[in-house]
Amino acid sequence: MGSTRGGVVRDRNAALYLAGIVVSGFGTSAMWLVSGVWVKSLTGSDSLAALTVFAMWAPVLVGPLLGVVADRVRRRPLLIGCQLTMAVLLMALPAVDSADRVWILFCVLFVYGASGVVQDAAETALVAAAVDRRLLGDFNGLRTTANEGMKLLAPLAGAALYARYGGGPVALLDAATFVLAAGLFALLRVREDRPDPAPPGAWRTGLVAGVRRLRESPALRPLVGAASVTMLLAGVNGAAVYAVIDRGLGHAPAYAGVLYAAQGAGSVLTGILAGPLLRRLPERGYAAAGIALFAVSVAARALPYDAVVLASAVGVGLGLPCVLIAALTAVQRETPDAVLGRTAATANTLIHVPNAVALGLGAGLVAVVDHTVLLAVAGAAGLLTAGGLLRAAPGAGGSAGPAGPAGGSPAPEGGAAGSPAQV
Repeated sequence: MGSTRGGVVRDRNAALYLAGIVVSGFGTSAMWLVSGVWVKSLTGSDSLAALTVFAMWAPVLVGPLLGVVADRVRRRPLLIGCQLTMAVLLMALPAVDSADRVWILFCVLFVYGASGVVQDAAETALVAAAVDRRLLGDFNGLRTTANEGMKLLAPLAGAALYARYGGGPVALLDAATFVLAAGLFALLRVREDRPDPAPPGAWRTGLVAGVRRLRESPALRPLVGAASVTMLLAGVNGAAVYAVIDRGLGHAPAYAGVLYAAQGAGSVLTGILAGPLLRRLPERGYAAAGIALFAVSVAARALPYDAVVLASAVGVGLGLPCVLIAALTAVQRETPDAVLGRTAATANTLIHVPNAVALGLGAGLVAVVDHTVLLAVAGAAGLLTAGGLLRAAPGAGGSAGPAGPAGGSPAPEGGAAGSPAQV
C-alpha cells in the first residue's frame, strides 16, 4: 500500500500536479468561505451572501459545453491560462469596498466557477495521459485527500485573514496561489499533439459526445448513475443537518463545524486508502461498499445521540467519496483521449447538479417532514442504490487491477496513458 502511494509521489508529473492541487485548493477554499462573509458585511443581505456560492456553482449546469473546450485545445497550456486569468481577475477584488461594487465580486466568482469546470475537464484528461495508468486509483484518492485537507485548513486561515485585514488580502492570496499553481503545471512533462481543427458544426455534435460516451459505456453508465443518485441523497442529508443539530441533539448551529470536521477527516482517510482498495476490488464493488456505508451513516443520524451522530459524520466522509473516486477513475480509463474532456465535464455535471437540487428541495422538505423520516428514507434509497450497482451487467464494473483499461477499452488516442505525451 505504502509503496504504491510512494510511487505516486515519485512520479514527477503526479507529484507536481498534486502540489498544484494543494496550492490552488488552499486559495480556492479560503475564497469560497470569505466571499459570502464579504458580501454579507457590505450589504447586510443573507440572500446576496448565499448567491456567492451559486455564482461559483452555476457554470456546472453547462459543464458539457465547457468541457468541449478541453478537447479543442492542448490541455496543459489551457490549465496554465486558466490559472493566470483567474490570478489577474482576482487582483480587481480589493476595489470591492462598498455595496455598490459587489457586482464586481459576483462577476469574478462566476468566471471562477466557469474556469473551474474547464480546468476539471482538462485536468482529468491530462492526468490520464501524464500519470502512469497503474497509479490512477492512488492518484485520484490522494487528490481527494488533498482537496479535503485544504477544506479543513484553508477556511480557518481565510476567515482569520478576513477578520484582520478584510477581503482584499484574501483575494490577493488566492491570486498568488493561482500563479504558483500555474508555475507547477508549467513544469509538467507532457507531450500533447495539437488537436485537429474543428469542422463546421463540430461544437454542436461535440456537445453530445460526452453524453453518448457515458450512455453507451457499460462500465461508466452504472457508476455515474450511482454517483448521481448518491449525491442527490447527500443533498438531502446536507439539508437536514441543522435539524439534526437543533431538534435531534439540542445543540447550537455552530455544532455543524464539528460534524463537518469529522466528515472531512473521514474523507481524508478514504483518499489515502482508495488506491489499495481499488486494486483489490472491482470499481463497482468499491463504489457500492462506499455507498452502503454512506447510507447506513445517513440513517444513523436520525438517532438523537451525540456519539452516534458524530460517528455518522465520519461514516459519511468515509463512504461518500468512494463512488466519486471510482467514477472518475473509470472515466479516465474507459474514455478515448479525443472526447475525455467533455466526457469528464458531462459526468461532473450529472453527478453534482442533483446535489444542488436536493439541497434546495431538502431545505423545503425539512420544514414539513420530520428530519428522522427524511434521513431514514435517504438511507434506504442509498442501500438500494448500492445493491443496484452490484447487480449491474456482469463485466461492467472495471477490473480489480489497474494495469490496463477496464473492460478491454482501447487506450486513449494521442498516446498511452502513463507515457509522456484532472477540482
